[in-house]
Amino acid sequence: MNKINRFTTLNDALEAIFGDEVSLRRRDRIYGGDINDAFCLTLSNGSRVFMKANSMQNANFFTAEALGLWALGQTGEIGVPEALGTGIDRDGHFSFLLMEFIEKAPRNKTYWETFGHRLAALHRCDTTAFVPNGEENGTYGFLEDNFIGANVQRNTPKASWIDFYRECRLLPQIRLVDSHLDASMRKGLAYLLDHLDSFLPEPDFPSLLHGDLWSGNTLCGSDGTAWILDPAAYVGHSEADLAMTQLFGGFPETFYRAYHEVLPIDSGYDERRDMYHLYHLLNHLNLFGRSYLGEVKEVLKRYTGI
Repeated sequence: MNKINRFTTLNDALEAIFGDEVSLRRRDRIYGGDINDAFCLTLSNGSRVFMKANSMQNANFFTAEALGLWALGQTGEIGVPEALGTGIDRDGHFSFLLMEFIEKAPRNKTYWETFGHRLAALHRCDTTAFVPNGEENGTYGFLEDNFIGANVQRNTPKASWIDFYRECRLLPQIRLVDSHLDASMRKGLAYLLDHLDSFLPEPDFPSLLHGDLWSGNTLCGSDGTAWILDPAAYVGHSEADLAMTQLFGGFPETFYRAYHEVLPIDSGYDERRDMYHLYHLLNHLNLFGRSYLGEVKEVLKRYTGI
């Protein structure tokens, strides 16, 4: 497994990565994120580096993200920025993640088709290197726990996808969200947990997932193709990534047709999509409050009638 470079100051990181003769010239704020601060660092040699920053206490956000970027990059199937290093700058009282700076450009004519093909190819890659001890301790999970937004995402290896989705995805969110729930919702969620195998199948094979794949976590790079960012990576069912692409508006139909050409989408997927949405809706309810309560109720009503 790749060892993510960790540094004690930002200057030490820049010197180790780019050489002693290179120094920081400018730090420009980039706006748009909810959790971290983001900056474009311009160096004395003209290079640019993307930096995320947060409090020193949240340094684990960045070591987890760097590991996810490394895993996705190892497949070679889709554009992912390289994680250059993480660290805690005690002088500046912040933690940081340094990444390759991706230059934005207009989409090429086959942007969505290529994106669909590449995501499907990613989902077909061998995953044994991304779960501890390969399949010995479980097929689904990840090398470490990470984060979905600001919430911890448990990645304890499991032999069954259904067990993993129940115990590492739904159950932790349900425990966090309990104060928002009424008796009917608790009953519906308990029913889902007890009967999850009635709603979800075991996949034909495990897939390395981005884990939080919506349009805000993609951009078009200088090559005119899609790059994926801000992963919450783990090994799971490919349908979970597909469902996330459709939670906040969805991608064009050409994307899904192209995906299907490489990895056929099961005919029952549409019936399961909201079950995968439930994890993210519960997480958003935990992070952002009761505005997501109605959507959680709708999913419960669809699957349980409660």
